[in-house]
Amino acid sequence: MSSSMKLLAALLPALAVACIGPPINQNGLNLIKSFESYQPSVYDDGFGNPTIGYGHLCRDATCSEVTYPKPLSEADASKLLGDDLVSYQNALTNALADPVTLNDNQYAALVSWTYNVGAGNMGKSDLVARMNKGEDVSAVAHDELPQWNKANGQVVNGLTRRRNEELQLFDAPAIYGALPVPC
Repeated sequence: MSSSMKLLAALLPALAVACIGPPINQNGLNLIKSFESYQPSVYDDGFGNPTIGYGHLCRDATCSEVTYPKPLSEADASKLLGDDLVSYQNALTNALADPVTLNDNQYAALVSWTYNVGAGNMGKSDLVARMNKGEDVSAVAHDELPQWNKANGQVVNGLTRRRNEELQLFDAPAIYGALPVPC
């Protein structure tokens, strides 16, 4: 095999295109906004993390990576949330196996959860593992989501409420499919 062929073979996995997750529906956006609440200026999220807008975790105390003018207008906070959600939508879409079928409300509920717990935690979760094994998505969501109501080992009432509202959205009738998506 020539050196150029070896190089191409080595690069192919890196060149593989991941699936692009669909945008969440308005129900999901409304749910996230209701729990994250609009904050135009940098604040401490209660756990020592600088945050701005609708729950955007900043890389530093001044949120220097945020390119929108500060304090954020509500419109810019909504745009920042939309920007942030792309990576969570993609992470969830790529974590779930092709046979997993979700409607747009189920998908939106799981994107909300992913945004809250982080893509890494979502990817390592029993929820994803069980759905990927072919278990009933509704049964899995009802078993697993309520367990994600703790911060620093303590039950947090706001997280319990959020998981309950995510389950309500998950169970809400929907006419549009979200997953799987063609890659």
